Amino acid sequence: MTKKQRALAAVEALKQLYPEAVCSLTADNPLQLLIATRLSAQCTDARVNLVTPALFAHFPTLDSLADADPEAVGDYIRSCGLYKTKARDIVAMCRMLREVYGGGIPDTVEELTKLPGVGRKTANLICGDVYGKPAVVADTHCIRITGRLGLTDSKDPYKVEMQLKNLLPPEESNDFCHRLVLFGRDVCSARSPRCENCPMAAWCPGKA
Repeated sequence: MTKKQRALAAVEALKQLYPEAVCSLTADNPLQLLIATRLSAQCTDARVNLVTPALFAHFPTLDSLADADPEAVGDYIRSCGLYKTKARDIVAMCRMLREVYGGGIPDTVEELTKLPGVGRKTANLICGDVYGKPAVVADTHCIRITGRLGLTDSKDPYKVEMQLKNLLPPEESNDFCHRLVLFGRDVCSARSPRCENCPMAAWCPGKA
């Protein structure tokens, strides 16, 4: 199989396994999703989902976060790790959204990555989930699994993103990345992949 054929086969296999490609982060609006994704850096989505309800209840609007003391925000996200940096980024991000973007969320990777603490992973997730644009979210699950499948050959998120953009149908790319997260937790884990339960084992170059 060529890389392109393996990519298309992986798209279909994961579609069968996870018909609903859902984001693992819980959010009620684009701002909440942006903040939750920032919090997920070096932290599990499950932990973020435990923290954000109280955070958003206390700071329900863009203005309330933009005007907040970072230390007050930090108190709510302490268990997420690197909480002081993340709190500063969240407040600065909200101020920039208010002052530069009129309170809206940008719809391009180029504009989103101008926001404090926002990298390409977060920007692509927003573009895909909020605006329905083709996007590749190169997180740890994506990098690990596509490497094992022989679709990518780098640990660098940007290189993985670019390689997958050349292989995946644009309309499938965002959902494919969500499915990789689910698959990475259920089957293709970092330490002990359960290849006997993998629908792609027959043609996976990285089969254990």
